[in-house]
This record gives sequence, structure tokens and C-alpha cells, in this order.
Amino acid sequence: MSLSTTIKSLQDIMRKDAGVDGDAQRIGQLGWLLFFKIYSDLELEAEIEDERYVSPIPKGLHWSEWADQDALGKDAPTGEALIDLVENQLFPKLKNLDLDSLNGRTRERGALLRGVFEDAFNYMKNGTLLRQVINKLNADIDFNQSKTRHLFGDIYEQILRDLQSAGNAGEFYTPRAATQFAVQMIDPKLGETILDPACGTGGFLTHAYAHVQEKVRTPDDLELLKQSIHGVEKKSLPHLLCVTNMMIHGIEVPSNIRHDNTLARPLRDYGKADQVDIILTNPPFGGMEEDGIESNFPTEFRTRETADLFLVLVMELLKDGGRAAIVLPDGTLFGEGIKTRIKRKLLEECNLHTIVRLPNGVFAPYTSIKTNILFFTKGQPTKEVWYYEHPYPDGYRSYSRTKPMRIDEFEAERAWWTQRTETNQAWRVPMEDIAASGFNLDIRNPHTLDEQRVDPDMLLAQLKEAEEQVRTAQRALQAHLAVALGLSHE
Repeated sequence: MSLSTTIKSLQDIMRKDAGVDGDAQRIGQLGWLLFFKIYSDLELEAEIEDERYVSPIPKGLHWSEWADQDALGKDAPTGEALIDLVENQLFPKLKNLDLDSLNGRTRERGALLRGVFEDAFNYMKNGTLLRQVINKLNADIDFNQSKTRHLFGDIYEQILRDLQSAGNAGEFYTPRAATQFAVQMIDPKLGETILDPACGTGGFLTHAYAHVQEKVRTPDDLELLKQSIHGVEKKSLPHLLCVTNMMIHGIEVPSNIRHDNTLARPLRDYGKADQVDIILTNPPFGGMEEDGIESNFPTEFRTRETADLFLVLVMELLKDGGRAAIVLPDGTLFGEGIKTRIKRKLLEECNLHTIVRLPNGVFAPYTSIKTNILFFTKGQPTKEVWYYEHPYPDGYRSYSRTKPMRIDEFEAERAWWTQRTETNQAWRVPMEDIAASGFNLDIRNPHTLDEQRVDPDMLLAQLKEAEEQVRTAQRALQAHLAVALGLSHE
């Protein structure tokens, strides 16, 4: 059975459980089970590599001691006994692991385990159905098999796509093509520190890791790369999914993926030690931060709009010469007031060299808001901004679950990137023009018709003319009908 079929079967079983309500909870349930299964598979590797390694999992709670029915036989707990073990032993003990009694690799793995389970939740209330889910995981997923591991990255991508239909959870998923393109253009190097301060399920970070991994030549290189990947995620479900995503892609102990809110720390408290070489992120937009968060920022930049605060934070966290790609909505580009002050800071302190304007539907069905990828380098002011309007593929009117954005759509942008000329899709705007417009960055493609530039009097005249043509056609039709029916208009 294929892994994709396995995932669908697992979700079908969970739908029968009265405790699981909706896609988000099914994904949360599947998330902690997959994490603990993969964590346990990787622990077997750790024990083989280092015979002195000691697991941080308390006795009796290892996956093999309660979940593996093949090994346990009739002693494998099920029904109420299984629910009791999970809710009254497994979760409480993992949430409250005593890290002070651990050291070395054991402490590092224990911290990861506790951090994940602190906010995880067991939604399933039917122990018989939970046993079915666990048995299917054991039968179909062995992460220590190289074939399974190779395929699992793509299967996990399917799980993350399911978030798009899970209500607000859709905010955790950025289309794979967009993240991959941004990473390719930023081109992180081995030894550069890479951060996503709102990492969601880890799309940017996994692509950055894979991109740099191509340059790895030695075990020391690989260890350096693993320590260079950093992420912070505020919400518990995407944090759990991100940690698992990192493990799947080769970072066995992703201790640099923190469950926290980067906006909750006063901006003045960030110093040079916190600065990084590269930031890749798609911060939440369209929402508001909790009361008091804005007070962590200088007065002139105080707002509760999440995307604006993250843009200020990104500028602060970049080293001089550091590079960033950040996904932002159109509202940031044309907004005034505080948004204007933030954009002025960006243009004066960073070289905003490129804005890729994405079409509608990229984030559907979560939001229809138009978005952009802003590319900039810190340390030099902007002299000009290049815009590239990403078109739909031939035959597309929008994107959808069955017609998602594809990485090959960006071939034209990649070819244009190093040899820039104005085209029907690309145009250049001098900094002087941007400043004169009040730092408005919502500059439309001059090579296409802009309906806002049409004279409104002309539009009104055209409308009246069209209406008169419709009335004339109606009168003619009525006359023809009258003749046909032998009626008189006298």
C-alpha cells in the first residue's frame, strides 16, 4: 500500500472517533503520532551509533512498549486501557520531563520531546479506533527503511496541503513552488545562518536545508548546516508539524526550532548575537497581534498588524549584508501612515532590489488577498526597485487544490534574474519616483492596461452609449415580434 493511501486510511479511521472534530484536529492527532513514531525510529539509529546513548523517554512509554502490537501481542493495550495510558501516563510524563537529570544528547532529545508534547493533545476518545490507527502506522511506516524515508517528504507535503481546508490552519501552508523559488534566488551558502521567524510547518527551512545540502562534502559540513537552520513558531500545531518536517528532511534533533513568538520580545533587546545572514519567511497577514505586543516596537512603528511588525523585525534581525525574502500582502505596498514609515525605513536601510508580484489564488482557499515576495539586502539604501509580475500558466484563470502553483512556472523569472531587462512582465522604478509617491510600492505594470488611468468621463460616456445601444436593440426586437405576431403599435 502506498504511503498516500496509508495517510488517507488513517484519516478515515479518525473520522469515526467522536472526539475528533474537523480536519485541524485530525491533523493534530496524526501529527503527534507521526512525530513520536519517527522520533522512536530515529532513536534506534542513535542507539546503534552510540552504545552509551540513553533514551530520555521514561520506562514503559517507549513506542515499542505500548504501540507495537506485533512485538507485544495480546499484551498491547487497547480500548479504555490504551486511552488511559496515553492521557494519564504518556502525555503527563512527556510534558513534564525532568531535563535537569539528563545531559548530552539525551538532554537535547529530551528537550525536543518535552517541547513538542507541552502543547500537543490527544483528541481520540475511542481506544479501539486509536489502536487501529497505531497498528496501521506500524504496518505501513518504518522511517528506518531508506525507501520509506525517501518518499515520506512528499507524503508529508500532502498532509500539509490538507491544512488548506482546515479553517484558519491554512495559514500554516505556503505553496511549495513559492518557497522553493525564494530560496533559489536568495541562494544560501554553507555556514550562513538561516532563520524563519514565523516558520509555520517549515517550508522555507526545509527548502533552504535541501539547497545548501547540495554543497555539503564532509560530516562536519553537514553538522554545520544542521546548526545553521533556525525557526520560531508561535502556534503549537504548526510547531509540531515543523519539527517533524525537519526530522523527515534530515535534522534528527531540530532543537533550533523554537515554540515561541518572536514579536513578544522587545525589539531593543535583540542584539548582534541574534542577527543572521538570511531570513526567509511568510509571516501571518490580515490578522492582529494580541494587546501589548506593539509596545515592543518603537513608537513610530507601533501597530497590531502582524505583517508590518514582522517586516520591522526582519530588518532588525538581518546582519549588514544579510539577505531576505519575505511574502507580504498588497496592503503593505500601498498602505499609508505607519506602513509608510516602515517602507521608508526599509528603502533607506536596505536595498529592496526586487518585488515579485504574485497573482490571485496563490493562497486559496485560505485567503484571496494578492501577495508579493520582497527581496532585499540590508546595509545599503535602495536606488531602484525591479518588479516582476508573475503570470498564470496558459489555460489558468486561478490556482486551486487540483491546479496548484508549480516551480517550473518560475523558469522565466530565474532566467531574467541575472540579466535584467524591461519586458511585458518586468519593469524598473527609480527610488526618486517611489519617494515622490509617498513611498507607495504598489506600482502597476506599465506594459498592461491600467483601468485606473482611464478618464472616468470617458468611461461614463461609453456606458451611456452602451445602454442606448441596448435600448435600441430592445425596441427593434419588440417591433419584429409585433410584426411576427400580427400586432399593432398604433
